[in-house]
Order: sequence, then structure tokens, then C-alpha cells
Amino acid sequence: MTQLTFAHEPDASRYTLFAGSELVSVLDYRDDGRSVAMTRAYTVPTFRGHGYAGELVERAVAELEKAGDRTIVPVCWYVADWFDAHPERAAILQHRRSA
Repeated sequence: MTQLTFAHEPDASRYTLFAGSELVSVLDYRDDGRSVAMTRAYTVPTFRGHGYAGELVERAVAELEKAGDRTIVPVCWYVADWFDAHPERAAILQHRRSA
């Protein structure tokens, strides 16, 4: 199996996942200093169906959990679905304030 490499590219506001030297998936975000809005998960079409987007979200969430200074807002439907499938990770989600 090809080695997966995870990278955080803060200047581009994204996380990336490479299989060998090939970019396979990207997770775009907006960071306001308190929360990270995950806005788009994208996998290159030829690499879809191999779980790369899920792996990328997993690694990005783990990095943010380790830092411990941000919550996550799952703007992208894929990220929201990922959290639905991983309720044990919900503690990092930004909770809506009731009016």
C-alpha cells in the first residue's frame, strides 16, 4: 500500500493528504481564532472510493483535538456526515447557542 502523508497548509487554509507524491484529498477551512469552519472536503476523482476523505478528516480532527484551542464547525456536508458516524468525537464541535 502507498504511504499516506498528511499535511497542514495554514497559508492556504487547508489540510492535504498525499498517496506517495500524488495529492488525493483536500480539506479547506476558515479559522477565526476560536473555531475552524471545515468548508469543503474534496477528493481527486480518480482516487475516490478509497476512504481518503475520511482519513483526511480524521487526521485534521485529531490535530485540532491535540491542540485543544479550537472548536470545529462542520460546514461541509461530508464533514457533518463524518461527525454523525463518529459521535465519540463530538466534544470538539462548536455547539449552537440557544437564543
